[in-house]
Amino acid sequence: MMFDAMIAPVRQHPSVDIIGTVDSSMHGARIALGICGSVACVRAVDIARTLMRRGAEVVPIMTKAATELMHPRLLHWATGVSPVCELTGAVEHVAVAGNVDDRADVVLIAPATANTIGKIASGIDDTPVTTVVTTALGQRIPVVIVPAMHEPMYHHPIVRDNMRRLREIGVDFVTPTVEEGKAKMAPIEEIVAAVHARLLYRDREPPLSGVNVLITAGRTVEYIDPIRCITNNSSGKMGMAVASAALAAGAAVTIVYGKGTAPPPGRAKTIYVETAEEMKRAVYDRLAEERVDVCIAAAAVGDWTPKSKARRKISTDKNGSLTI
Repeated sequence: MMFDAMIAPVRQHPSVDIIGTVDSSMHGARIALGICGSVACVRAVDIARTLMRRGAEVVPIMTKAATELMHPRLLHWATGVSPVCELTGAVEHVAVAGNVDDRADVVLIAPATANTIGKIASGIDDTPVTTVVTTALGQRIPVVIVPAMHEPMYHHPIVRDNMRRLREIGVDFVTPTVEEGKAKMAPIEEIVAAVHARLLYRDREPPLSGVNVLITAGRTVEYIDPIRCITNNSSGKMGMAVASAALAAGAAVTIVYGKGTAPPPGRAKTIYVETAEEMKRAVYDRLAEERVDVCIAAAAVGDWTPKSKARRKISTDKNGSLTI
């Protein structure tokens, strides 16, 4: 009976039951998720679970610094796979990203510290994450890096140069959100979109590589006075979806964005406007100043604008009615 128990098949980890529950866009994909010692590592669980819900298997790899911020057991729970926290005689870096049949399809480093980015750019392998990346680059596996650090570190000229060098050899970066003096890890939706794009085009050039796309998005507002305006309920979601799709296909994207609630993708250049005239002028300026291959007008531009705008708020006490 003891022998029978030893050879009985191991039950599937309960956490993998979420794989494919949202969609199957990453069905069958194996994603190696490298986690470094940034406080942003607390978001790694959500990243892993989001990838899984889209059909992917996630293999976590952690630096020692990451394990001091977050226990490996949490990643084991989240993914159903015991994290790689050190390299042993099992040759984990080759098993994950080497010349083996079940190697990873994409290596995602999220979060990536300035330290790890520098090591990868210099070919230094002294953590499980850096060694997996070196193996992946040698095996021509796509690598996506998601920086997270304090803003001064992100703007350090050597850090910027390291990112430039890695881009030149085909590494993708997901641009952080710079706020509160920090270069914060990009939204999970953008990270997942970047991984999905590399899965789609890992064996060929993205179809819009080198193409410059200009997109208008959101709604315009036409002011009656400094407070009141004529507008509509456009959220900007359509324009942002188009922008995300264009970025995923390799395009360089500029968004002329009116009012809206949908956040623009971090990798897009965004120009903010309010009125229809401002949007028109911004579009014409872009067309005059740079090459635009495709222009997509997804904004909900106002049909009417007052002939004149009151300089001060129009008093409702003194005006029983208003003709515009």
